[in-house]
Amino acid sequence: MPDKDSRTTPESQDAGQILANNIKQMEHILGDIVKNSSAPDLDPFHLTEACNNWFKAISADPQKVFEAGFNYWQDAMRLYQQSALALMGVEQEPVISEEKGDRRFRHEAWQDQPVFNLIKQSYLLTSRWARELVSDVEGLDDRTTEKVAFFTERYLDSLSPTNFAATNPAVIEKTIETNGGNLVKGLENMLGDLKKGNGQLQISMTDTEAFELGRNIATTPGKVVFRNRMLELIQYAPATETVFTRPLLVVPPWINKYYVLDLQPKNSLVKWLVDQGHTVFVVSWVNPDESYRDTTFDDYVIDGIGAAVDAVEKATGETAINAIGYCIGGALLATALAYFKATGDDRIRSATLLTTLLDYAEPGELGVFVDQAQVDSLDKKMQEKGYLDGSSMAGTFNLLRANDLIWSFYINNYLLGNAPRPFDLLYWNSDSTRMPAEMHRWYLQNFYIENRLKDPGGVEIAGVPIDLGSVDIPVCFVSAVEDHIAPWKSTYAGTRLFSGQVKFILGGSGHIAGVINPPADVKYGYRTTSKPPADADKWFASAKVEEGSWWPEWQRWISRRSGKRIAARQPGGARLKPIEDAPGSYARVRLSAEPQG
Repeated sequence: MPDKDSRTTPESQDAGQILANNIKQMEHILGDIVKNSSAPDLDPFHLTEACNNWFKAISADPQKVFEAGFNYWQDAMRLYQQSALALMGVEQEPVISEEKGDRRFRHEAWQDQPVFNLIKQSYLLTSRWARELVSDVEGLDDRTTEKVAFFTERYLDSLSPTNFAATNPAVIEKTIETNGGNLVKGLENMLGDLKKGNGQLQISMTDTEAFELGRNIATTPGKVVFRNRMLELIQYAPATETVFTRPLLVVPPWINKYYVLDLQPKNSLVKWLVDQGHTVFVVSWVNPDESYRDTTFDDYVIDGIGAAVDAVEKATGETAINAIGYCIGGALLATALAYFKATGDDRIRSATLLTTLLDYAEPGELGVFVDQAQVDSLDKKMQEKGYLDGSSMAGTFNLLRANDLIWSFYINNYLLGNAPRPFDLLYWNSDSTRMPAEMHRWYLQNFYIENRLKDPGGVEIAGVPIDLGSVDIPVCFVSAVEDHIAPWKSTYAGTRLFSGQVKFILGGSGHIAGVINPPADVKYGYRTTSKPPADADKWFASAKVEEGSWWPEWQRWISRRSGKRIAARQPGGARLKPIEDAPGSYARVRLSAEPQG
């Protein structure tokens, strides 16, 4: 007779059967994943040449290789010694610790259990060794150094032990708890994302079924009062009995939907502007298809901003308006201001540029994606369809914060088998747009590659040379200290390009949270001055630090340029008939659908 401990209980039989069934399910799903996968481009960022140049340079400096390897070997020996003592119950100070704010190793096992602590520290030591090898390499130009360092960092991100089921304590716990059910669900999630991406993995970041435009996102009341092939213009209903005389036109980026500025009432910049008494108009760009292949940057200036300004004048009767441009919408607005100046149009009387690059000499981490070889390769791809799919741009932006915007969802969705959680900002982030081939190529070539916008006459719009220096209206820059897309020191360089009064506000956080920072949240704080000096570091040292959101600070600035108060205006006024309710038709077009108009 077997002893009691060796007997198979019904519970263990059930658990074993569940595990066996889950393994069979995983085999079937893995087969489906292989069938639905398409062959990836093995070198989409043209890293081969950069890595070859790095290898040649590092090979010529054996002392650097030796020192990095010796330091790594010493630290590894210390780590194995301390790990052996930790296994015997002797507390030890870590050889290396993760940086403050690194959320990958929050599970207590990474600190409390010697084996996981060893795995973590081994990874951190290896990462430090790799960074030493790719930094400060003699004989390597700055652009190649930046590119190799950036993608080395992304490679290290991918190798984190948290990204593997066998070395992630949270995943191990969940696998034991569910008898592998989490892995089955995770593979099902992965298969669904592959099908959604037509063979390319598009990780779901949020529950897209949880939101509906006009119902629980983009809900500020308004009407589409104008439409052409480039845009719909939304005028929002007033929330006050009186409004400023001068209306406010908002120009968002064309690579994203406008409603990042109108997510939900608690964090809607649009609603807040309306509540302050502004008559707010917002451009909602068309989501172009192949018929927009030959649409140019000129079209976005003339049939975009120019047409919007005409419509604002018709709706309000005002020939003086204020304007806000966000990100590359700000670069487009600045271009339009210079074009309007050259052609005698003075209807825009002040401009606010949110996280906007005008001088692209130092474009930050995005610069590693924009060199001549990559732009030429991208142009070939765009010519096939006539546009660049927005998911390509979204993938680039996600790489800038890979641990937060890629690997955290990889772990949650595929290893833990959880469904993505509802999150308004991530819903917007997943709602990408397309870029017309001709316009996007021109923009990358003239702004990023050749940096021509800052030069007088460097850019022509409809055959008219433009000069940012001719723009003499008041301009307010708003940037974010942790912005990876438009680094604040690079946006600060734009303050030297205009000839009028300039104000600079530096908020906290990053490209989105630094802008969408409602006063009620009392977060981040900001710095500001009205006469920024030429040197960004000197400005930073002298600018006064204020608490809370920058929104009220900007409101004090813009209110002095908005005229007296008059009776509130209704959308469309006497000359424009409202077409439909906000957010309109263009904003509702998803990547899989055809654009309207």
